Amino acid sequence: MADPFLYGTGERSHYGCLGHEVQIEHINAYVCRPSFFTDKAVIVIHDIFGWLFPDIRYIVDLIAGHGYITVCPDFFKGTDPWKTTDHWADFADWMKDHDPMKVDKEADVVLKYLKEQCGAKKIGIVGFSWGGMAVHHLMLKNPQLTAGVSLYGIIRDSEERYNLLNPTFFIFGEKDHTISDNQITLLEEKLKQYCKVAYKIKVYPGQVHGFAQLKPEDMKPDDKPYIEEARKDMIDWLKMFI
Repeated sequence: MADPFLYGTGERSHYGCLGHEVQIEHINAYVCRPSFFTDKAVIVIHDIFGWLFPDIRYIVDLIAGHGYITVCPDFFKGTDPWKTTDHWADFADWMKDHDPMKVDKEADVVLKYLKEQCGAKKIGIVGFSWGGMAVHHLMLKNPQLTAGVSLYGIIRDSEERYNLLNPTFFIFGEKDHTISDNQITLLEEKLKQYCKVAYKIKVYPGQVHGFAQLKPEDMKPDDKPYIEEARKDMIDWLKMFI
């Protein structure tokens, strides 16, 4: 299997996080809060590289800076994330033990924490790649999530994947070779047919899988406008509904 993360995951710059780590029942999590009180929150679901990956913590801090209590739980529950040194031939076996559609229990634990300990009344969710698939799943199953953003991750093997419960935004890169044009077209056709809530699909020119979570110092100049556009669109979607 080819490496789907063409944006150079092995060469990440150091990132000094703005938030802190907490324990939420059986889950470790990274939390960042805005400088003022808010009753709005966002759960961020990491990609295959896990909750400790610098890029995902940067995204948590970025979202918090827009006025949301933002939390990235370890949805792998202490098991090893995928590592850049792992062999892609083993990826299918790894995925069997890290199913993005088996995140309901952890999501409920984090929702309870945000409501009872953080005072959150409206909660959204954002996920990247593996996390994007988890967001797609949760937006079909959990009505407590007011809005969702799935970045380059979709459920592909279920006919019941179009009845979204609340507004959901799907972000894709034009050159993402893990998600074909046909899959995006099918998603759009089926959502138009079956979905009864607001949804949006947008493809960003020239962008590969994983493009939207890069830190500024790791961006290529030609990609920077599209990365910034995708992030602005993500935040605008959250602000529209949360």
